[in-house]
Amino acid sequence: MVYYEQMNAKPAPTGLAKLLYMHWPLMVLVVAVCCMGFVMLYSVAGGSLDPWARQQMTRFAIGLTVMFIVALTPLNFWKSMSIFAYLGALGLLVAVEFVGEVGKGAQRWIDLGFILLQPSEVMKVALVMVLAQYYAWLEPEKVSRPFWVLLPLALTAIPVALVLSQPDLGTAILLAAGGGVVMFLAGVSWWYFGPAILGAVGLVTAVMTSRGTEWQILKDYQYRRIETFLDPSLDPLGSGYHITQAKIAAGSGGISGRGLMEGTQSRLNFLPEKHTDFIFTILAEELGLIGGLSLLLLYTLIIVFCSVSAYRNRDRFGALLTGGLTATFFFFFVVNMAMVMGLAPVVGVPLPLVSYGGSAMLVLLGAFGLIQCAHVHRPRRGYQ
Repeated sequence: MVYYEQMNAKPAPTGLAKLLYMHWPLMVLVVAVCCMGFVMLYSVAGGSLDPWARQQMTRFAIGLTVMFIVALTPLNFWKSMSIFAYLGALGLLVAVEFVGEVGKGAQRWIDLGFILLQPSEVMKVALVMVLAQYYAWLEPEKVSRPFWVLLPLALTAIPVALVLSQPDLGTAILLAAGGGVVMFLAGVSWWYFGPAILGAVGLVTAVMTSRGTEWQILKDYQYRRIETFLDPSLDPLGSGYHITQAKIAAGSGGISGRGLMEGTQSRLNFLPEKHTDFIFTILAEELGLIGGLSLLLLYTLIIVFCSVSAYRNRDRFGALLTGGLTATFFFFFVVNMAMVMGLAPVVGVPLPLVSYGGSAMLVLLGAFGLIQCAHVHRPRRGYQ
């Protein structure tokens, strides 16, 4: 559970002085992960900045600017904007159903002209914000009372249902997990999570038994993904192709890898989505076990630094916001890595800050801006 307490504290720093209070080690780690992404996008394009690396670098520059703006804005502003961010993201999810762009069998994006916005990415952050605001407002002794648990459950369930309808199982899982973590950190009793786990088991059972019926829950291709996860050899040239090629790529890198732009799976186009969801397997092929562990170490350090920042934050909203966003980021890369290594079904989750994509990059950097904001404006000891 996140640690927080009420205490007398000096007002947060103002103006450019806030820069001194930013979590600079965390900033360096985030930039380092993004740079690994640029290198891999350059490599999978055969040693060219186009068509992916240059655009990703531009988005990073914009996202970095957004991060600083968000970090230096008073935390109370973002607290007051949480409900509006949630309602805005919810409105965008509804709009996807009517004006969304269709791609690869899914309707997940809204074309804004200069970028294809994926509202579900925005909702990952907005959901954590509104739940953190709710529990910052709610009296601690009411946190586990049934009546007060219903609202956060509804706030989580509505976007999860909308995202599932797109369909986007991976993002729906991340949303549910992020919401659940905020509730847990806020102090919701363990007794609620037991039935939730049983409910999840029941849902999985219902999903599997609904196949071929009139009330089938998932799409046919999603069932094929589950079958492929259990046994890729059932259809090695069809639904099992992605994971089979991904395992070949990851396994052929060895300890030190084949070298940048020397990966056969990427150069010969054996592996689809090599610049998005499956970029980690290309990294493993070209940079080997050393490269893969290096990226994992960077991710781990980010999680550790963010978790420590959340634990030390005595402001309830800031602590829950940091903890929830940290958990969301953790689930993000764990699900992707498990997916591409055959440890989980393929659910279409990109590798955070590394995979090519505008919405994910900008939203993640904005989320780290919120984490920095909570760190900058947190109450500190030794003040009046």
